[in-house]
Order: sequence, then C-alpha cells, then structure tokens
Amino acid sequence: MSFFTEVLGAIFGGSGFAYLPTDWRQVIMIAVACLLLYLGIGKGFEPLLLVPIAFGMLLANLPLTGLFNEPVYDAATHSGSVGFMWVLYQGVQYAIYPSIIFMGIGAMTDFGPLLANPMSLLLGAAAQLGIFTAFLVALVLGFKPCEAAAIGVIGGADGPTAILTASKLATKLLPAIAIAAYSYMALIPLIQPPIMKLLTTKEARKVKMTQLRAVSKTEKIIFPIAVTIFVILLIPDTAPLIGMLMLGNLFRECGVCERLSDTAQNALMNIVTIPLGLSVGFKATYDSFLTPDTLKIIALGLFAFMLSTAGGIIFGNVMYVLTKGKVNPLIGSAGVSAVPMAARVSQVVGQKENPANFLLMHAMGPNVAGVIGSAVAAGFMIKVFGG
Repeated sequence: MSFFTEVLGAIFGGSGFAYLPTDWRQVIMIAVACLLLYLGIGKGFEPLLLVPIAFGMLLANLPLTGLFNEPVYDAATHSGSVGFMWVLYQGVQYAIYPSIIFMGIGAMTDFGPLLANPMSLLLGAAAQLGIFTAFLVALVLGFKPCEAAAIGVIGGADGPTAILTASKLATKLLPAIAIAAYSYMALIPLIQPPIMKLLTTKEARKVKMTQLRAVSKTEKIIFPIAVTIFVILLIPDTAPLIGMLMLGNLFRECGVCERLSDTAQNALMNIVTIPLGLSVGFKATYDSFLTPDTLKIIALGLFAFMLSTAGGIIFGNVMYVLTKGKVNPLIGSAGVSAVPMAARVSQVVGQKENPANFLLMHAMGPNVAGVIGSAVAAGFMIKVFGG
C-alpha cells in the first residue's frame, strides 16, 4: 500500500497539477484562454486567428510542457532537443508569417477601385491618424519609443502588420498587441458605425456616388510593380510587407499565375495562419501578459482604432465639401486596413440612409489604400525606432 501511495505521490508531484496552484495568475490566464476560445468559436470573432491564438495561450500557461524550450545540443552524444513552439515562433521572430499572409492578402485584393479613383489614396492616408496619435499618447504614458511605435500600429487595424512591427520593436508586448489588433478588427461592425454617424450629416450619408471607370488589365499589372519600386526605395523597411503584398497582387492580375494566386490566397495563407496564431498565443504567459501595461495597450489600441476611423471620415467630409457633394464621407471610414470588412461597414451604413446607395466598390479604394498606408507607417516606425 505504501509503495502504491509513493508511486501516486511521485506521479502527482511530477505533474502540472502540483505546480498549477503556485501562481494564481496561471489559472487566470487559462481562464482567459478559454474565454477567447468561446469568443472565437461561439461568437465567431475572427475565429481563424483567435482560435489558434487562444489555444496557444492555453498551452503556454500549462506548466512543465517544455514546448518553448530553447535548443540544447550535447556535443558528446551528437544529439539535442528543442521545444516545438520555439521552432514555430521563429516565423514570427523573423517576420516570415506576416509577410506570407500579406502575399495572400495581395492575391485576394482588387486594386481596381483605388486606380479608378486615386483620390481615395488620401482617405487611406488620413486613416493612419490614429497610429501616430496613439504613439504620442503611449510616450506620455511611459512606454519606450520603440514600444509606443508598436502600440500605435494597432490603429491601422491590420493584424499581420501589428505583429511584424511588435516582433521588431517590442517582443514582450507582442501578445497584447496582437490580441488587441485582431479583437478590434473583429469588432469593426460595432465600433465604426457610431463614429460614422457622429461625424457625418444625414444628408451627406445619403450621397449616391457615380460609377467608377473601368480599369484596364495593363494598369492592374503595372500598379504592383510601380508601387514596389517606389515605396521600397522610399522606405526600405517596408520591403517584407509591401513586397509580398504586391507580389500576391501581381499573381492575381498578370493572368499567367492562376495556380500561384489560388495557392497564396487559400492553401498557403491557411497553413501559415496556424503557426502564426499558435506562436502569438504562446508568448502570452501569465508573467508577461497580466500586467498594467497590457491594460494600457488594450485601451490605447481602441483609442488608435477609433481615431483612425475618425481621421478617414473627417477627410471624407473635406472631400464632400470640395467636390460639392459628390463624395460620400462614409467611405473614409474604410481607410483602415481591415479588408474588406471596413468597406462592407461603409456599404451597410450608407444603404441604411439611402437604399439605392452602393458604396462598396467606392469604399474599397480607401480600404486597399489603408493596407498600403499601414504597411508604410509600420515600415517608417521600424526604420526610425528599430535601432
């Protein structure tokens, strides 16, 4: 009997249950992971990323797994070991996963509305207001310049860009930044409409815009090549994001790479999403996540996103006045980088005011401009604060 008791005691003593009560924060993080799983599965909030992120967070806070152990090599036996999640995380550490996802976004994106109305590029630029304002506020709250820069990029409403920037500038803040970025992307249909209605008049929201001109195949092929050359020469640190975004778009538009385009926007993007989500979640350990800084990041991210939405709408109002009522200012809210969700919100709000209103394609111009704008803003931050 005593032998049996000793065996059970040894098994329990070497199990995670024996270590779990040592820090209440671990239990809280496991509960948070379960809550995020519920939001992703039960409520459908960005499930393709929230589910793997939440499950990675769950694994990270279960003790004694060794999943994130760094490589150890024994020269005597010519053998070694490494944690499985440590290996996967290198794709985040070296900006591989976000860049591949941007290739998929490029393959899924039609830049035709932007080419048909180049003025929408200004709306995409105006919607980056939140990035730089949140950066300044984060400095006031005591964050280091590199950390403030990474936090500000949440305002672009672009998860891969936020992850890449945080991996370069603020590794310790990566989980909080990633979760904030994807949470606010998922909540766009709830966050944006009140701001849109607050900053526009009923008359302006009813404006019906004229049909966009047809964009030639030649224009669509030249555009990604020209943007790659100009933007990367201007800000070389944008190369991982802009380069892959435009390569994916070239696959889509050139007409001779259908299989590559299909792979980039479907199979490859889905494959990369799994290790990306797990890696981000696995960095959300109780000792790094449950801090006052995390709450500040969540609040700053919401502030940045709301301000970016407001910036696009305010400039949309300016264009409404300058064009004497030909531009519906609602399309300015789509200047954030969440493609195509933000453009759909512009369509929904506009159609509620005027059932004959079809703003989707007009809003796609600022929306894809926002993708480029957030990547440029992130490259600028990395250039200035990346050391």
